[in-house]
Amino acid sequence: MKTRTTIKKVIFMAVMAEAMFANNCFAGAWTLPEGKLYDKASINYYTADPSFTDANLGNYIEYGITDSISIINSIYYKQLENQYSSTVAGITTTTTSKTHGIADVEIGLKHKLSEGTNGVFSHQAMVKIPGDYDKNGALPLGNGQVDLEYRVLYGVSLGHLLTGGYANFEAGYRYRAEAPSDEFRYLAEIGADITERLYVRVKLDGIASMGNADNRVAASGNPTTGYQYDLQKLDTALGYKLTDEWGLEFGYTPTVHARNTAKGTTYSLGLTYSLK
Repeated sequence: MKTRTTIKKVIFMAVMAEAMFANNCFAGAWTLPEGKLYDKASINYYTADPSFTDANLGNYIEYGITDSISIINSIYYKQLENQYSSTVAGITTTTTSKTHGIADVEIGLKHKLSEGTNGVFSHQAMVKIPGDYDKNGALPLGNGQVDLEYRVLYGVSLGHLLTGGYANFEAGYRYRAEAPSDEFRYLAEIGADITERLYVRVKLDGIASMGNADNRVAASGNPTTGYQYDLQKLDTALGYKLTDEWGLEFGYTPTVHARNTAKGTTYSLGLTYSLK
């Protein structure tokens, strides 16, 4: 059994989502220049069979401390609803659980190790801290524990093939402090400009369980917070730059593989801002 970790209530007033500048390739392995900032506020709606929904507001911020070091912070405000039915003596009863509040918060640092004609190499350290919710509730917003993650990132320009094109690859290990299994996390991403203001991005985002969960712990009422699961999502986005600073981003993210967790789809609308 993993060591239990006691943490105090933490609320970060900051922001969420996928960091991306279409023309400048500030995505994945790339860091922001010193003093520059990227911010995205998003409305997201996730639905999964049979009747689980997660409607949330997300905010993400990335800020260049130096040209090679960026700080990252994300936060969600979620509203969950889950319906389930049980049959006793031939009588079926449907129960609906609802909850809302600040979910888990993530904060971390990304450090660019090298950049040249062969691409950009970086590494990143993140910590996930539980938000202000009851992890033992009927429908918790998360698993109520601290996670630590380290990942390596590699990005390369594809400008010789696609206008504004790039590819990004990531691999990391997430240590989960209590009962859930640790995770191997991986990502493959490609993006390009369609026009001067329109861009597209596609990511394969995956989680593979390391198989070391404490299975004696009962699962929560939230089908997305299992103790030992594999998950693959196809994150697709279409973005439009309203001005040099402001933009809109539309997202569609179906689950392509799920084991021991919910299989659903996320729809999102984001407003982006970049301080150049």
